Amino acid sequence: MSTYFPKGQEIKRKWFLVDATGLTVGRLSSAVAEVLSGKNKPTWTPFLDTGDHVVVINAAKAVLTGKKTTQKIYRRVMTTRPGSMKEIRADVMQKTFPSRIIESAVKGMLPKGPLGRAMYRKLKVYEGPEHQQAAQSPEPMQIKL
Repeated sequence: MSTYFPKGQEIKRKWFLVDATGLTVGRLSSAVAEVLSGKNKPTWTPFLDTGDHVVVINAAKAVLTGKKTTQKIYRRVMTTRPGSMKEIRADVMQKTFPSRIIESAVKGMLPKGPLGRAMYRKLKVYEGPEHQQAAQSPEPMQIKL
């Protein structure tokens, strides 16, 4: 008896829509990462991308708990030159680029390497309620609090 591995044609991908209004960033991100990696499906395989597409709307209304708004710092390195690291606090990031908070949280929960990058490409995050994936008719996904 051999282990079943889904073929490329057998993997069916769905589209899900998540409203981030009032949801905690960490709980939202872990649920989205699970769907992107396909761990919610019975055909999940660690080395295959069996996940679905996820569209997150209202990213600006997601909530950070505790003192994260003043103490959490997002860092990015522009070049390899000294002094090129840019730091921005979470409250400033929430005002300027709220979608990047959810994107970075989900990206950190996915596998590292080519497989994780393929999973990350299936994530679309929008600051407001409008999104460009209406033609895919995404199903609403409920996040348990």
